Amino acid sequence: MLNKNKNKNKNKNKNKNKKVSVVGVVGVPACYGGFESLVQNLIDYKSDNIDYHVFCSSGSYDIKIKTYKKAELTYIPLKANGGSSIIYDITCLLISLFKRPDTVLILGVSGCVFLPIFKFFSRSNIITNIDGLEWRRGKWGAGVRAFLKFSEKLAVKYSDVVISDNEAISKYVYQEYGKQSHVIAYGGDHALQAIQVEDECNGDYYFSVCRIEPENNIMMILKAFCKTVAKIKIIGNWNASAYGRDLKEKYGQYSNIELIDPVYNIDILFKLRSQCLGFIHGHSAGGTNPSLVEAMHFKKPIFAFDCDFNRFSTNNSAYYFNSDIELLSLISEPYNEKTLAKYAECAEKMKEIAMTQYTWVEITRLYEELY
Repeated sequence: MLNKNKNKNKNKNKNKNKKVSVVGVVGVPACYGGFESLVQNLIDYKSDNIDYHVFCSSGSYDIKIKTYKKAELTYIPLKANGGSSIIYDITCLLISLFKRPDTVLILGVSGCVFLPIFKFFSRSNIITNIDGLEWRRGKWGAGVRAFLKFSEKLAVKYSDVVISDNEAISKYVYQEYGKQSHVIAYGGDHALQAIQVEDECNGDYYFSVCRIEPENNIMMILKAFCKTVAKIKIIGNWNASAYGRDLKEKYGQYSNIELIDPVYNIDILFKLRSQCLGFIHGHSAGGTNPSLVEAMHFKKPIFAFDCDFNRFSTNNSAYYFNSDIELLSLISEPYNEKTLAKYAECAEKMKEIAMTQYTWVEITRLYEELY
């Protein structure tokens, strides 16, 4: 009789929906960056047996809906980014102690200083995506970098599962901490639209979209294009920092360089991406970058800064540059049949990799396997 009841309970638990709390994002619907797009798509493509609970920063939403596609939303009166992200994430973890989800999915390491305490009191499965080695970013001072490195160490030690979004980060985690991590990148097919674009392949410009920060090598890209007649359109938050404003003032005067303020309309972004000659990707940090995998879905040649992250993301099949001189050389090739054939081969390879590795159906499947 005892065994019969035990089996009954086991079957009952097996059929029960998995409850997953998500910590470390601004919220959904996505209104900020890569992690937010990740969570939104995990919800969009989720299996029927997964129930999400997402913590959201209340200041980022004028209208506070209670659910998003059946995912429960809880609003926290703190900013999810910058220095307050530490308290924001810890608050979300404290609430999760009482919610008792099956899994807590932590995105980023800001609040992971609390993980030793959380782990002691909680039976939830802890899965942490440690992001792109945030402590290495040049924008942080020595104190912040030391804190983020310490948080990363605790995240790896106290998480049941660690996710790296790039093979280079996975190698780092193993070499630094002796722990295996699961490599799961991001999907990019959400950037595609089922609409027709006139003269889709007849654009005469290169294209880039990114945050305007030194580690994204914006100056390097602009230095290359100011020495040529080749055109480029770059979308970014130019007015968010002195660095961006200075670049805009200096290089915005060139007739072949168009510096565009942030664009969130997906139809406009789709048109700009669809009509470009190729994508320029200057990111030097952060693992697999969402804007790169989105670009790969457009079947265009990719010109990426030469680092392990970008080479792993593109399977060593893109064009790579380390300086403005190298980039200038790549974009200055005569635009003849030979060049077009090379571009077409690169573009085909990018699309093939994107459809194999960077679709949301596949990314969702890999996350749900871990739950």
